Amino acid sequence: MTDLQNHRIPISLLLIDDDIGLCGLMKEFFVEQQMEVETANDGRSGLALALSRRFNLVLLDVMLPAMDGFQVLREIRRKSSVPVIMLTARTGGADRVAGLETGADDYLPMPFDPDELLARVRAILRRVDPAGGPAKPLFRVGVLEIDGNRHEASIGGNDLALTAMEFHILDILAKASGRIVSREEISAALHQREPTAYERSLDVHISHLRKKIEARGPAMIKTIRGAGYMLGTGDWR
Repeated sequence: MTDLQNHRIPISLLLIDDDIGLCGLMKEFFVEQQMEVETANDGRSGLALALSRRFNLVLLDVMLPAMDGFQVLREIRRKSSVPVIMLTARTGGADRVAGLETGADDYLPMPFDPDELLARVRAILRRVDPAGGPAKPLFRVGVLEIDGNRHEASIGGNDLALTAMEFHILDILAKASGRIVSREEISAALHQREPTAYERSLDVHISHLRKKIEARGPAMIKTIRGAGYMLGTGDWR
């Protein structure tokens, strides 16, 4: 039994997809993994459900009736930082980047291997730690304060409103403050795999993270060409 299955609080997933047959199969698959699953088959009802209760993670199809997945995600992000994995049969790089730009934590093209999806779900849930765990002290790097218990980061008391993926990347950089962290090291911590040559998701998340920090304070993330990223206490501008 996995650590996630040992949590006393059931893991709750929301699946938003207009393919009713696929929803049934995926619900059965995740229920076998000791997870609770709610489903919605169009964008509007999915959005309403996503905002009406707390889910540990949302699986969101891009091509939906009423509202497409990008619109749904945009509205979710106005009010919630719940982790979201986008699912789509559209494999173009532009669509992947658009999903990440809108605030998705991960993006999986269809058809996909259920075991790969499960691995990605578990990787995100391990980072978010839905059932709590030992108390973690506040961590500070310069003006930046990181709350590991609440998965929040702030500057001067102002919440940065990070997604789960953005928070974890910041946590990796903060714990290595002052040294260069390679893309391979970050990707391994995030996905337990090596980054591909065409993978841009990390670049997009870093870009979002950098903008949110600089909107509240100094430019703290520096890109080291050919080496990786470094978080510092000063202003890199």
